[in-house]
Amino acid sequence: MDKNSIIGIFLIFGILVLFTIINKPSEEEIAEVKRKRDSIAMVEREQEKLLQSEKENTIDQTVTSQPDTVDLETVIKQKSDQLGVFGRSAIGEEEFYTVENNLLKITFSNKGGRIYSVELKDYMTYDSLPVVLFDGPETKFGLSFFAQNRSINTDQLFFIPQFGNESVVIDGPEVRKGNEGKIRYNENHPGSSGKVSFRLEVGPGKYLEYIYSMEHNSYMIDMDMNFVGMDQYIASNQSYINFTWSIDVPRQERMSRFGEDRYTNIMYKFYENDVDNLSQTKSDEDNLSTRIKWIGFKQLFFNSSIIAKESFPNAYVKSEKFEEDDKYLANFMTEIAIPYQGKDSESTEMQFYFGPNHYQTLNQYDIDLERLVYLGYAIVRPVNKYLIIPVFNFLRKFISNFGIIILLLTIFIKTILFPFTYKSYISQAKMRALKPEMDEINSKFGNDKAMEKQQATMALYKKAGVNPMGGCLPMLLQFPILVAMFFFFPTSIELRQQSFLWADDLSTYDSIMNLPFSIPFYGDHVSLFCLLMTITTIISTRLNQQATSSQGMPGMKAMMYMMPVMFLFILNNYSSGLSYYYFLANVITIGQTYIIRSFIDEEKIRARLQVNKKKPVKKSKFQKRLEDMAKQRGLQMPKK
Repeated sequence: MDKNSIIGIFLIFGILVLFTIINKPSEEEIAEVKRKRDSIAMVEREQEKLLQSEKENTIDQTVTSQPDTVDLETVIKQKSDQLGVFGRSAIGEEEFYTVENNLLKITFSNKGGRIYSVELKDYMTYDSLPVVLFDGPETKFGLSFFAQNRSINTDQLFFIPQFGNESVVIDGPEVRKGNEGKIRYNENHPGSSGKVSFRLEVGPGKYLEYIYSMEHNSYMIDMDMNFVGMDQYIASNQSYINFTWSIDVPRQERMSRFGEDRYTNIMYKFYENDVDNLSQTKSDEDNLSTRIKWIGFKQLFFNSSIIAKESFPNAYVKSEKFEEDDKYLANFMTEIAIPYQGKDSESTEMQFYFGPNHYQTLNQYDIDLERLVYLGYAIVRPVNKYLIIPVFNFLRKFISNFGIIILLLTIFIKTILFPFTYKSYISQAKMRALKPEMDEINSKFGNDKAMEKQQATMALYKKAGVNPMGGCLPMLLQFPILVAMFFFFPTSIELRQQSFLWADDLSTYDSIMNLPFSIPFYGDHVSLFCLLMTITTIISTRLNQQATSSQGMPGMKAMMYMMPVMFLFILNNYSSGLSYYYFLANVITIGQTYIIRSFIDEEKIRARLQVNKKKPVKKSKFQKRLEDMAKQRGLQMPKK
């Protein structure tokens, strides 16, 4: 060995000695380590009584118990090597704590300090079990960041609860039916509130803390994330910390491709902008690169939503649909950017909504959460928002039977439309009165002179004072209402599990017979309300065909009879409340038709039209202006 090698060895040895002296822990640090070792040892003894021995070798695994042959110091060292100052928090035993008010029962876990499950007290599933929005170890809820050049996931670490009781009950005055979760009602009838917090401690006065706050008669949960002294550990070049929330969505309603399976998806609202969503029919994902106000994990009648106090800078959302799964509908996941400035102390505030998709309840927050209740396309949404829902809720104040409410709602709508229905029938009567003249025109002009026939027909209408489009107005007015109802009834939580006559649940299909086989597009059951709707639609179509002129296209008439049959296949799997409404609307329309017929004398109408034909045709201002322009140019208008 040469001289240079010997000098190099001594220099390295000297550096190691100097480094050891500099990094020697203080007496306070030694005492703190001893205290934590004693605490871990006590937890370890309890774990050995309950769990099988297990040794972890990966970052995402948690050591919950160690065999006698494994030195605890070795385990702590392994975890410290993997997770740095967070290593000791990877050892522990999962424990659960509950917080509940009159509406919710929320279970928290010290593993991740997370919301483990949420139960809605006032609701039951289709098979009479409590409605649990999410539950189980599959739920992910936590932060991920880099600290000391290590990747940290807080959902795998054990937090320390900062409260004494394992169960916290938030009391308050009894809430009257219909006022569940109403802010205005709570202001006049205040109840108590409560807080629970979990800390992930990494050193004296250095911790990550989750504080959850909840009030009586509220579906909202406040959550504050506090970072205290974490700037010493979290990498300073991180502007954001990722918050991951993922749940498996349990099935609450019976399986139906037109029910809960169809309306389960992720929705989100851009900050001070519109609401958008992932696909309802297939797995989907999206990177939301602009600011987000809230993200909702939505089912047909319930939702779990995360809401920013101001906004989230960006987010990633993903839905994985489960096909034909009788237990779960989908897996929903979001990764949200949480701003981080690297200060000694900073906080992030957010809220969670766990509750029903009830329009008034969601609308009161004034952040477009009510859009989680799907009311149809933009053109029909105002009909539901400003007409159907207000009338429906007004009737609910006085009537508890939803079958009667739908009946009165139908009568109200048909009464509003009756003046237009009457005018439509008069227009149709005028068209029938001109049938002899129309037959004459058809015989005079064959099929090869379609243009001349059309001109002669329009001239006849104008001379007799008949508007051929007069019968279309009621249909145009009724169409948005019909479509609005198509979306209102299947998504109205008020109808959920409400029975009427033979229908057990007006929010889904009724069945009077289960078939031993499935018919394509129809299903494996027979809906009586749907059958009644189809029969009355055919009768109404027949009466309408009799009331109109016979000059219509034969193909169109056949199509009019095919429509009820098509709707029989479509609506057999839809809400029985919707079929019941269409049935009632058809019955009322048939009754109105017979009543109008009894008051209209078509002979008098024909006589009046003959008088109109003898009167000079009054030119419109537009037609007169065209003639004046033609005269100025020296042109002569063609004679009629």
